[in-house]
Amino acid sequence: MDQVTRGWLVYQITGSPLQLGLATAVRGLPLLFFGIVAGAYADRSGRKAQLIVAQVTNAFLNLLLATLVLTHHVQVWHIYVTGFLAGTVQAFQQPARQTLISDIVGNEKLMNALALNSAALNSSRTLGPAIAGAFISAVGIAGSYYLQAGMYAFATLWTGQMRVPERRALNAEWRPEPFFASIRSGFAYVGTNSNIRTLMMLALGPLTFGMAYTSLMPVIARNILHGGAPLQGLLLSCIGVGSLMGALTVASMRRNNGYGLPVVIGASCFAAAIFGFGSSHWIWLSMILGFTIGLFNVTYQTQNQTLLQILAPRHLRGRVMSIYLLNRAFVPLGALLAGALASQFGAAWSLRIMSSCALSIIVFVVVTRPQLLTLKVPFNDAANDESGDPAGERRSREGVAVVGPAPDSPG
Repeated sequence: MDQVTRGWLVYQITGSPLQLGLATAVRGLPLLFFGIVAGAYADRSGRKAQLIVAQVTNAFLNLLLATLVLTHHVQVWHIYVTGFLAGTVQAFQQPARQTLISDIVGNEKLMNALALNSAALNSSRTLGPAIAGAFISAVGIAGSYYLQAGMYAFATLWTGQMRVPERRALNAEWRPEPFFASIRSGFAYVGTNSNIRTLMMLALGPLTFGMAYTSLMPVIARNILHGGAPLQGLLLSCIGVGSLMGALTVASMRRNNGYGLPVVIGASCFAAAIFGFGSSHWIWLSMILGFTIGLFNVTYQTQNQTLLQILAPRHLRGRVMSIYLLNRAFVPLGALLAGALASQFGAAWSLRIMSSCALSIIVFVVVTRPQLLTLKVPFNDAANDESGDPAGERRSREGVAVVGPAPDSPG
């Protein structure tokens, strides 16, 4: 809702597509600047408290912007400042939210819970723009922002009612590290743990290049499929339906272990479907491929994120997830590259090139780290302790479970 309303407000004031793009970029930059800091903070402090503070701040920012619009005092710089602050809040909110899920449900149900969270997210992406458009039409931009402020207020009340285990109840020996040392240890852990490092490459690479299709959707609909805005909406709906189906499918799975092979297959199918989408000249085929893109995008991301959280010790999960969530900051950079390629070679070739880059990253990961294909991680809570060495990897070295080699072992 904020993306639609903020874009409408910027364009209404300036009439400039450049300002429209800059406003989006300003809101996304904090994710790149503050994401790692936010992850370290989530590992040091109460994640529930961090989420509540973020939601209260968001409510205040929306209330402020709504009042400025209602009183006709809003200026472009207000939009940029509130957008940057909202992006900063989001940077602190996301790692706290993601790791809070594992604190509440435990490892055994983590994949199902993350899938349900993804289903909710994709539902909001489908419904949010429509609700924002309806409110802008009915009561104006101010009404849309007042509604968003109210939604954050209710979310804060509900978050306050959640029962979250205390950090020391999960691990009696837990003690917070010095802040900057915790940031260094987070990077060091991701850099030295081969499984985490490999999964992170699959989390960041294919999405950075693959998600560029969203920015080129108007060009695909108009210039390649010879339609207009209704066709663009139809294609986006197909992708949304596929995403929701993928999330519900993963949410309904009953597994005792997480596996690396489905992540590789899902990422490959996601990239291949984008290649086909860029090559299609038939609406019916583009709809099927759009559904496939949404389906495999969600299934591979959810399972990848589950493995990352299960493998990472609980006291490091905030920092690991903050690095994972950098994909949301990298996607706009991929969209910028896709736009440059499209202006030079056309939208179809741009998608083919970008999806080929995504596939190349997947192939590189499989060739250099074939153990990922046999990665098997138990979901039981005892499988991952606070020592920084998942029990699954220890059992692997003892010959009990196949989880891939230890972080520092050769091969």
